[in-house]
Amino acid sequence: MKTQTSAQRPYQEVGEMLRQMITKKQYAVGERLPPERELAALLNVTRTLVREALIMLELEGLIEVRRGAGIYVIHDSPQQPVSLHKASNDAGPFEMLQARQLLESNIAEFAALQATREDIMKMRQALELEEKELASGAVNQSENGDRNFHLAIAEATHNSMLVELFKQSWQWREDNVMWSQLHRHLVNNDYRKQWLDDHKKILATLIKKDARAAKLAMWQHLENVKQRLLEFSDVDDIDFDGYLFESWPLYATHNPPN
Repeated sequence: MKTQTSAQRPYQEVGEMLRQMITKKQYAVGERLPPERELAALLNVTRTLVREALIMLELEGLIEVRRGAGIYVIHDSPQQPVSLHKASNDAGPFEMLQARQLLESNIAEFAALQATREDIMKMRQALELEEKELASGAVNQSENGDRNFHLAIAEATHNSMLVELFKQSWQWREDNVMWSQLHRHLVNNDYRKQWLDDHKKILATLIKKDARAAKLAMWQHLENVKQRLLEFSDVDDIDFDGYLFESWPLYATHNPPN
């Protein structure tokens, strides 16, 4: 892979390489692209970058991702100009998740030491809303309960800067067209049940004021989100679930204390 320029993110460079393969007719309209694993090996990049690049090309109308069937070239030139971001928000979806994981695990750790009874009540109310939204069974159900829960944890730090950082990261997610495109491949809302269970585990650690456990619980929750989205967004194998997105381990240099 060529050296990244200041004007492009890694997934955009990978997308450009794939676009060149298509426009130069290495892969013609109607042909199937190689599986993600092969593309990653060919370009000497991670599968995460390949996946984000494919989302970008799908938005441009060059390819079509057919779940369980593969990736097919449907045009040999971009069909529509795509603005991938608002302001400076051109991060890929998994890059945003990694940033949230680093930010919110530390927010949860601090919140465990600062949370008041009123803060805990807000979190419980958010979970009640999340349960109601889940029970509705709507395909495109609201995520207000999810957002309110994470926001309540940030507010429990009683640090306005941390609250604003959380709000900005969530808004960037809402504004990001690649994030929206990734979610179009989700076939049902069953995964939301796991998020609710994760949230209940996080709340339990906050009630106990166990800062370390809160950090771990939030870290694992967002790890679960990443893994589930990777599973759902895979286009090579409908049952694929073994690929691990590169994560910065919570205990990179030492084991957690007993």
